[in-house]
Amino acid sequence: MNFSVTPVPLVFALALAVPRALPGQELAAPAANASESRSEGATWPQWRGPARDGHFRGAAWPERLNAEKVKRLWRVELDKSYASPVVSETTVFTVETKSEEEEVVKAFSRAEGKLLWQTSWKGAMTVPFFAARNGSWVRSSPAFDGNSLYVGGMRDVLVCLDAVSGEIRWRLDFPEQMKTKLPDFGFVCSPLVVGDHLYVQAGEGLAKVEKKTGKVVWRGLRDGGGMNGSAFSSPVLAKLAGQEQLVVLSRTHLHGVDLAEGKSLWSLEVPSFRGMNILTPQIVGDDGVFTAPYGGKSQLVKLSASDDGISAAPAWQNKIQGYMCSPVVVDGHAYYFTRANRFTCVRLADGEERWTSGPTGNEYWSLIAQGRRILALSNDGELRLLEANPEAYTVIDELPLVEAESWAHLAAVDGLLVIRELKALSCFAWK
Repeated sequence: MNFSVTPVPLVFALALAVPRALPGQELAAPAANASESRSEGATWPQWRGPARDGHFRGAAWPERLNAEKVKRLWRVELDKSYASPVVSETTVFTVETKSEEEEVVKAFSRAEGKLLWQTSWKGAMTVPFFAARNGSWVRSSPAFDGNSLYVGGMRDVLVCLDAVSGEIRWRLDFPEQMKTKLPDFGFVCSPLVVGDHLYVQAGEGLAKVEKKTGKVVWRGLRDGGGMNGSAFSSPVLAKLAGQEQLVVLSRTHLHGVDLAEGKSLWSLEVPSFRGMNILTPQIVGDDGVFTAPYGGKSQLVKLSASDDGISAAPAWQNKIQGYMCSPVVVDGHAYYFTRANRFTCVRLADGEERWTSGPTGNEYWSLIAQGRRILALSNDGELRLLEANPEAYTVIDELPLVEAESWAHLAAVDGLLVIRELKALSCFAWK
């Protein structure tokens, strides 16, 4: 195993450590789709936030965006990454690909941006074809459970690190241990934490992994790996048609998967351009799943239960194509950025396109919603505050926040915005 850990002086590690449980006690950890024991806005522990749905449920946002309201606290230079930052109550975690040779995980103090530790391993690869122009650096966003950080490396590895020290607790190398093919586009899925286990789209399918040991409990949705097996999406936890399940979007199908055994509960083909099903599935109500694949169609899939099991079928489809921007749902409407580089609003009851903006000049927005307002960070570093208004495209404010490319998903906690630029990490106070 080829890795290195660079700690900081003990005084910083102790002062800014993640709280640990006493012997015989269990530390409360932020699980997916569950409220945290702390303030709901205190942390941003995983891809798309605490509930993995792009919604912020903490302190109220300011009414406007301006230089007086949004002030940079610190900024550190880094190597390239698409991975979203993860934020605990004391620490900001990020990942980078260094010198096209290794992957590096770094932890910074949330208050001052001081480096607490860094851990690295050999892990670079080159992605093919159309994806190569956007670079071959790390894509998977880590997950934090209160004690450990779980990081997906490009060469289909899953690594568990101690969140205080950066020490590697275990490493799961899918191609080495499972004799699977290296995915052509790398490990893209962001790990999902549910209780004592992780769920990841890796190793030629979907895997359930023990958090404490890295042991694989089961593998499902086997797809053969390689080009067809490079999953772009990330699973979510939901209760649909009366049953708790994982909702998983592969390169060809939308699936419901049983957590205990990994068996498929239902499946529906979702056509897209070269298998580019990128969006995180968006749960709608008690029995709906929304997606909008690149090269396919926006659609709401409805589930129904019977004595024969769960069945899935499109309730409606329309011609709007999404791309990389996972939608947010507000008051029965989906808001998302399209393949045509426009922002759109679709009514989920019937698929009606309520409005679509003009060209934005951007290729990607990451979205966070609070109430009837949406924060949108574009790939060119512009921050927009939008009204979730089904009647018209309504921009409340715009603020050029960073001058560099910003492809990673925006992270928000109470009073702070954390932005992973392509080659830097910035923290802003927002009050």
